[in-house]
Amino acid sequence: MTRLSSFAAQTLQRQIHAGHYATGSALPGQRDLAASLGISRAALREAISTLEALGMVRSQPGKGVFVTAGAGRAANEVPAGPLAMSPQDVFQFRAIVEPAAAALAARNATAAEREALQAIQARMDAALHALDLVGASEADLEFHLAIADFSANPLLSSAIRSLEEPIAYSLRLPFADPGGVWAPADEHQAVLAAICAADATAAHRAMTYHLRHAATRISLSFIDTSSPTP
Repeated sequence: MTRLSSFAAQTLQRQIHAGHYATGSALPGQRDLAASLGISRAALREAISTLEALGMVRSQPGKGVFVTAGAGRAANEVPAGPLAMSPQDVFQFRAIVEPAAAALAARNATAAEREALQAIQARMDAALHALDLVGASEADLEFHLAIADFSANPLLSSAIRSLEEPIAYSLRLPFADPGGVWAPADEHQAVLAAICAADATAAHRAMTYHLRHAATRISLSFIDTSSPTP
């Protein structure tokens, strides 16, 4: 998410939490809303996409964007996301590459890199305590990208970063479950502990568990590619 779209998403999130836009109400039209925030309509659309993934708003073609914060979301209402990639395809890709990245990070991360991961996770926890889902999801993405970087394999890191936008979107989706917003952070702690312990097997297992349960939280089937059947 760009700096301007992040600013817009944070601002709209605060306004929704403050009751400026009540649940069920429509946001102003894009032209007026973009003007009031001082951003382009393209940046606003990116912010709306972020809030929709987080379950805070829902776009209804031809009608507008409506506030749904805290209302939960049915499985058939999961938005498709950017770049015409389905969440199912993105999670399948992530299931292939991210456990491997976590295992390599456990082997290769330096002490400074492990401390950086701990700091990122602390920011995610702080955002969740503040009910800041936008900030939490940004820290969530930073955590996953950092693990890819700390794998010390530039090709693996490049492959994951090349799909940063759909990956970011996929990890926002589970936050739409009002009762499960802490689950990603709790699962991160297991990944973090394994990396800090330099336990590659545990890191691979913990990341696989995290991705499996993240997919389950948005009612997607999860194919565990770590043990393919003959």
